[in-house]
Amino acid sequence: MERKLISKRIFTCAMLGASIYLAGCASIVNGQNQPVSVETRDDSGAVAGANCKLSNNKGSWYLTTPGSTTVQRSYEDLAIHCTKDSSEPGFASVKSSTKAMAFGNIIFGGVIGAAVDVGTGAAYDYPALITVLMGKNTTVAPPAPEAAAPTTSPVAAGVAVK
Repeated sequence: MERKLISKRIFTCAMLGASIYLAGCASIVNGQNQPVSVETRDDSGAVAGANCKLSNNKGSWYLTTPGSTTVQRSYEDLAIHCTKDSSEPGFASVKSSTKAMAFGNIIFGGVIGAAVDVGTGAAYDYPALITVLMGKNTTVAPPAPEAAAPTTSPVAAGVAVK
């Protein structure tokens, strides 16, 4: 009888541990990191060779345009500052969006799964392609939930010039 009780407790603890570990649905599917590509443009067209710093509350990343890097997802905006000797600096504030699967995780993964995804940033997305306009300060709209292929046009990508 005592052996059966111990087995039941071990099974219960194992299932509880597995459910906590596996509850972060977006964490498992997409993880907390996301590749992003950055291009720089001015009034005359593409500007190659700009040095850009991307940062949010999870860290900082550097690239030369056109280029790509992997950033850590966050609820916070992704700030981008690009410089090139022959151009005025360009600034972009990139909004993140909450992924649709994060809402499903509340139903299937419960509060623990949702908390894991929010805490690690896995519940959020940035646009896959970001256009920084040199000499301007822009705001890039968040990607639509489960967005289609990225666009290259600043207007189509939701860029608002300030």
